Amino acid sequence: MSRRAVRPLTFVATVLLVAGGCASIHAQDLEPRAYSNSPTGLNFVLLGYGYATGSVLTDPSLPIENVTNDAHVGVFGFVRVLDVFGKSGKLELLVPFAGITAKGLVFGQAHTRQISGFADPYFRFSINFLGAPALNADEFKNYRQNFILGASLRIGVPLGQYDDTRLVNVGSNRWSIKPEIGASKAIGRWTLELAPAVTIYTENDDFLGGQQREQAPLYSVQAHVTYTLRPGCWIGLDATYFDGSRSTINGRENDDQQEGTRFGATFALPLSRNHSLKLYAVTGYNAHRHHDFDAVGIAWQYRWGGGF
Repeated sequence: MSRRAVRPLTFVATVLLVAGGCASIHAQDLEPRAYSNSPTGLNFVLLGYGYATGSVLTDPSLPIENVTNDAHVGVFGFVRVLDVFGKSGKLELLVPFAGITAKGLVFGQAHTRQISGFADPYFRFSINFLGAPALNADEFKNYRQNFILGASLRIGVPLGQYDDTRLVNVGSNRWSIKPEIGASKAIGRWTLELAPAVTIYTENDDFLGGQQREQAPLYSVQAHVTYTLRPGCWIGLDATYFDGSRSTINGRENDDQQEGTRFGATFALPLSRNHSLKLYAVTGYNAHRHHDFDAVGIAWQYRWGGGF
């Protein structure tokens, strides 16, 4: 069976979300080939590690300055490719474990916070409406991508470690829901992708000692250009822009709206019929074009089933 369109499981997005989840910084997904097709019944399992470092945007009215964080993130993931009424779909589960060190000035005094534990897991369901029918292994051998239009829904579950007396946590103590539309166009060895989305957050009713913290929706759009070097081996350039997510605590709106860009590169390398690696690097800028974020990572993936 051809390996050209079987994408690796998402990992970059998870590292960005975990590293961005602390102290109101919201790093955004960079997920190439999210809407490519794969044979139904195919399964993926993934183990990965990522390191991210960056500055944290805080409300200027708070006595907190020069906040930075470093995050080491391990991820376990599972994906199954589905037949959804004749359309190809995927169901994903990702469980991150993070170790975070945050540093900053509180009333002018240096403080450091170190924490480790499970971060919020998330489920993601995606379906391709056009251009990617549900195919078994034999049918998939003759499949060639042209234009794909799909959509996904990602749900973040508040099961991560959380301490209501601390500002920095690996868990968020609130649900997140992210609907997204994705379009993918193949031109020879090149694939162009565009995916606008909005992330909606529920209320955290136990923020810093029982306060109520709300977040406005976060709007984003990501774009990717990938080039296939050989079956299963490709390189991608990635970009995303995001804006929104201003927080409100006990009815008082904070001056902490998120706006910025992320740029990255991804390299997928097959090791054998069932095993592959993915490497990535990401850098980011805030709305004032100040450099504020870097991440690198590696992931190993094993796949089986689906007549593969």
